[in-house]
Amino acid sequence: MPRPTTEPRQAAALLAAVITVTAFCAADAVARSYPFGPRTRSVNDLGNQYVPFHAHLWDLLHGRADGGLLVNWQSGYGASFLPDLGTYLTSPFALLVAVFPRDGIDLAVYVITVLKVACAGAAMAWLLLRLGPGRWWAAGLLGTSYALCGWTVASAVYNLMWLDGLIALPLLCLVGERALTGRRPFLGVAVVAAAWIANFYTAYMATLAAGLVLLLRLYLSGLPRRQVLAAAGRAGTTVALGTGLAAPLVTVVYFGTTHASPGRFRDFTPVPTQDLLARLLPTTYSFGSPALYVGTTALLLALALPFHRAAPGRVRAAWTLLVAAMTLSMQWGPTQLFWHAFTPPQGSSYREAFVLCALLVIAAWTSLSYGPPDRRALCAAGALYAVIVGMASRSDLVRSVAWPVLLVAAVGALGGLALLGRTDGGRPMRPVRPVGNGRRTVPAVLAVVLLIGTQLGEATATSAVATRLRLGHMDDYAPWGDRQEQQAEAVAQADGWPRYRTDPGREQTVGNDPLLVGGQGAQYYSSHTSDVLFRTLTALGGGWTSGGRSLQSLDNAVTDVIFSVGARVHSPADPHQNWFPQDGSGVTVSRQDVPPLVTVRPPGTSAHTAVSAFGPSPYRNQELLLGARVYTVPRLTVRTPAGTAPERGKGDTPGVRLDALDRRTAEARPTITAECAAGSEVYLWAPHFAGTARLTGDSAGGPTGRFRSDPVSKIAAMEPLGTVPASGSVRIELSPDRPSTVPDGAVGCLDTARLRAATERLKATGATKVTVDDDTIRAEIPAGTLGTAVVAAPRIAGWRCAVDDDIAVPAGEYYGLIAVSLDGSATSVTCTFHPPGLRLGAVVGGMSLVAVIALGTYTAVRRRRATALTGPERIV
Repeated sequence: MPRPTTEPRQAAALLAAVITVTAFCAADAVARSYPFGPRTRSVNDLGNQYVPFHAHLWDLLHGRADGGLLVNWQSGYGASFLPDLGTYLTSPFALLVAVFPRDGIDLAVYVITVLKVACAGAAMAWLLLRLGPGRWWAAGLLGTSYALCGWTVASAVYNLMWLDGLIALPLLCLVGERALTGRRPFLGVAVVAAAWIANFYTAYMATLAAGLVLLLRLYLSGLPRRQVLAAAGRAGTTVALGTGLAAPLVTVVYFGTTHASPGRFRDFTPVPTQDLLARLLPTTYSFGSPALYVGTTALLLALALPFHRAAPGRVRAAWTLLVAAMTLSMQWGPTQLFWHAFTPPQGSSYREAFVLCALLVIAAWTSLSYGPPDRRALCAAGALYAVIVGMASRSDLVRSVAWPVLLVAAVGALGGLALLGRTDGGRPMRPVRPVGNGRRTVPAVLAVVLLIGTQLGEATATSAVATRLRLGHMDDYAPWGDRQEQQAEAVAQADGWPRYRTDPGREQTVGNDPLLVGGQGAQYYSSHTSDVLFRTLTALGGGWTSGGRSLQSLDNAVTDVIFSVGARVHSPADPHQNWFPQDGSGVTVSRQDVPPLVTVRPPGTSAHTAVSAFGPSPYRNQELLLGARVYTVPRLTVRTPAGTAPERGKGDTPGVRLDALDRRTAEARPTITAECAAGSEVYLWAPHFAGTARLTGDSAGGPTGRFRSDPVSKIAAMEPLGTVPASGSVRIELSPDRPSTVPDGAVGCLDTARLRAATERLKATGATKVTVDDDTIRAEIPAGTLGTAVVAAPRIAGWRCAVDDDIAVPAGEYYGLIAVSLDGSATSVTCTFHPPGLRLGAVVGGMSLVAVIALGTYTAVRRRRATALTGPERIV
């Protein structure tokens, strides 16, 4: 088959990009979503993770971040940043944040998202014209079908790093096409490396998909076995070298995942057939089913392929079987696990759905490349489509809005394809062919307008419906506004890093407030949140969501001393959220006298005390890390609203059980009473309590404690409630929003005088000077110091420490923190971070680079010799 020239491919790519951007932005305008309306688009992880990480990248590029490429000192009291960089920020599109203002970070992320989707459509259009002959406008149309597939508009637009896989799939298929001819092999290596660096997770799926397409193309090529094996070998070598070049980042991401907190994973359960088929139709949406919509035109063409008599039977059978096998693989547990790199996904179970969407679009193009389907094939496709609609109609996912869109799209697609058949007379479509006469020109123009209009309309409707329904199914967060401006200003004014930390506050706006508004806190949400940090903060009374991947700030005077939090921002409850009523106060900053980042525990303590040595009480665990007794944990009396003793819980949540209470109508509430020393500070630790708590009676007037928990993915953080009155009686009134549990030892009364004395001791014996850069923390300590130097940072894998000029060795651990033993002769301690996997990745990457250079040199020498041998013959 003759190859199309470059011009039609460029025109097709441009058309796909234009239609894609038009439909995408029009859908957001229809849904009144940011930036075209008042509704936020920052749902779920987009607001919690990706926007804050892009904000941190902005800070890095402008030299304003605390830390660098190896260590992020702003999150989780010090976290490994290279795994996060490789997971969320290594797409070349991410660098575009640098040209936007800092307070325009949401707009920057939106523009990046639109550009990625447009590039995916353009890449697919380019690929289609490489796979077979056809009209450039048809390639552009089907490129848009792929770019705005259901997976994109329902799942990937708020997981924007996945969109790099959407771009990578057609590019990797083009690499496979190059392998067939052996042309420009090193360009293929670069493409593979770029895809795996941009987002290795979806690149893995895209590589598998491209491999399947290549194998099918080799099967259909009719080439001799030797050439088939040679092409497969070239493709395999290209992938091996490309992934090898990406190894320095991929291995770091992999090892970051192995050291991450356990998270929450669900066993795979296939969706019912009617739900699976429903997701092929426009305007259907759900979080837990595969989003397979590709547009009615593309779906009809793919359904027509088995009946398209102009296409060879071998082609029809091969593509039909591949699409069917891919569909079945998504419904079987072992193959589902294979598609997800043998790791069950936390969240949606169908992240590989874009692969099936791509196969459907390529099958549609294959059908069209042999000419528009004739009447027989089109009728068969229409009948299959009617069967799909009939079965899908039994699904709850087909809402009332779907029927008018579906009807108009079906009529438009069938009408456009029928007109196209009249134009081409059933002959194979060529890249460039003059139109015969006016009688064919009019149907041709009508067909193009009808098909493009249908695609534009149904894609806009499908994307708009998904945008609206997401807001009702997921947590959402406001874009940058006055609240974030005030928080950022308060943090900047109080910042004293590295003399002390400034925590942006317990009243979080998103899951990564330190990255978004500045400061250095415990708060951290990532796929790489370390297990040691998760267990340490949990043992100290911290709260978390997302199964332990999203850790929250802990507003506690003792932990502030332990982690050198000298300033803390306090904000009212986020008005965008309706979890709890606002208290009406503005943004304030409280300060506390704290020791330096590096302190010394006395002789007798060990630098090899694991976090597992903690006990069940967070108050006693805080005292272990502090090195002093500062809490009284009194006996409690818990009563129901009726004044009776509640029943005790069982299983993983011991304590007493409380039923949910309607705070608006209830006249009485459950209570906790206890006795503590007058003037001490009251804290309530109830990790499995959901609702509010406040001091009443003589002790009334303190802050209201707000607790969020659920039985599966969230536990609530310890909360301060105020001061014990002169009577010594503590009475806490509870308002549970759902069935909850209050554990034994839930109340702790902090003796502030003892805490001040403990702080002074740590300051007196701690480091006299601390300096911190990207991957190193260095502390000068008084000569003759004995005991254990403790760095107020989690002992994540990769830390190595040295005393004075000694050789660095793996850091010790003191209840989850970095620790170094001191023998009295040291005057300084230096700890340096080396991301796990970086050395292995560098070795593999270096070997791959050497192999690429060697192959390039060998190829160049071979060509030069061949030219030298044939040169005289050419002259003759």
